[in-house]
Amino acid sequence: MSNGKMTPPQPQKPMATEWATSRIRTVPDFPKAGIQFRDITTLLADARGFRKAVDELVQPYVGVAIDKVAGIEARGFILGGAIAHQLACGFIPIRKPGKLPYRTISQSYQLEYGEDCLQIHEDAIRSGDLVLLTDDLIATGGTAEAAVKLIRQAGGTVVAACFVIDLPDLGGAQKIRDMGIEVISLCHFDGD
Repeated sequence: MSNGKMTPPQPQKPMATEWATSRIRTVPDFPKAGIQFRDITTLLADARGFRKAVDELVQPYVGVAIDKVAGIEARGFILGGAIAHQLACGFIPIRKPGKLPYRTISQSYQLEYGEDCLQIHEDAIRSGDLVLLTDDLIATGGTAEAAVKLIRQAGGTVVAACFVIDLPDLGGAQKIRDMGIEVISLCHFDGD
């Protein structure tokens, strides 16, 4: 218990759904040769598909005392704003350096060839806030792991992480589960 709040129950995972995969476009060789880019803009453009995706991402957390939804730049903003609205809680944008106008806290993370960083405003999270993390896709989990560390650094507790797509062969969802966080996704694609 922190700040008078009970730790929420673990949400149930929604089942993988064909309706979601049928609305996601695969773009071969983007952003480089050999990559199969899973593009959710086609899902977002489909009014019923977008609504269903948000509804299914929200459903496991109805009745859970979530204070904030944190969305990872950039498609996590689209999903996170809609999820926060449905859960009647605040929204936190997690951004790359130099994009937020006020004082920030940062978390660096390793990329395949180098390092990157995520930031939030220093006052975005109060100590003890319960936070739901979201993004469109989880692959290797490096960005999501950095986001979890950033939220924890700010004093928040990550209740769960939710994604439209999981690429399970890349191990990112398991990396986040190994941090003690429940992970759900609406669908998965084998390979990368």
